[in-house]
Amino acid sequence: MSMATKKKTESGFTETVRVIIQALLIALVIRTFLFQPFNIPSGSMKATLLVGDYLFVSKYSYGYSKYSFPFSPDIFTGRVLEGKPERGDVAVFRQPKDVSIDYIKRVIGLPGDRIQMIGGLLHVNGQPVKRERVQDWISDESDSRKQRVKRWRETLPNGVTYETLDLVDNGFYDNTPVYQVPEGQYFMMGDNRDNSTDSRVLAQVGYVPYENFIGRAEIIFFSIEEGRAAWEFWTWPTSVRWSRIFSLVR
Repeated sequence: MSMATKKKTESGFTETVRVIIQALLIALVIRTFLFQPFNIPSGSMKATLLVGDYLFVSKYSYGYSKYSFPFSPDIFTGRVLEGKPERGDVAVFRQPKDVSIDYIKRVIGLPGDRIQMIGGLLHVNGQPVKRERVQDWISDESDSRKQRVKRWRETLPNGVTYETLDLVDNGFYDNTPVYQVPEGQYFMMGDNRDNSTDSRVLAQVGYVPYENFIGRAEIIFFSIEEGRAAWEFWTWPTSVRWSRIFSLVR
């Protein structure tokens, strides 16, 4: 190999490495400060979010805390460039009892609110939220017995509307005491009301500190049937939920 050819090869290799490093740095910046991918591991947010949904979470929506960064370095407390979660947001946060775990739920109670479930109906500050029955939801898990589940459309006091599932009448958390949300903390609930470990379970989740928020769920960029792996591309024609791709999270 001539010297000129060798130098050209080395130059090409160096350029490739440089491009890869730049791409990795750009990806790191985007993931840290703008959007973080998140996949849905459980059914606690059905039918809004399904197991097998992959979505982007906007990191900038609530500003940044130590949990916004890889490995959660303990370099500062609180949040910078803060933005407050709003009632009805679907948000990812660090589980207060185990900050190594990410949860995704809906913001129901703001600091100072009183939250209670009475007969399966959500009450905010002593007032029942507007709720109307809509068409039953039918489970679409590939393993399964198709199951019809009661579905309701709730409207929060600020006008945010979304749907919840009611698996059983008089479920364990359909009747609760009044939860008084402390200052600087939030009350989170899953839309699958009878199958969600959330702020109603004080011993396992409880109130969520503002610092624990990672970001707001924005858009589903990929969705595959429960029980299927995203990398099994040969199953995509039948296993991908095409209608959910690029749908906004409400």
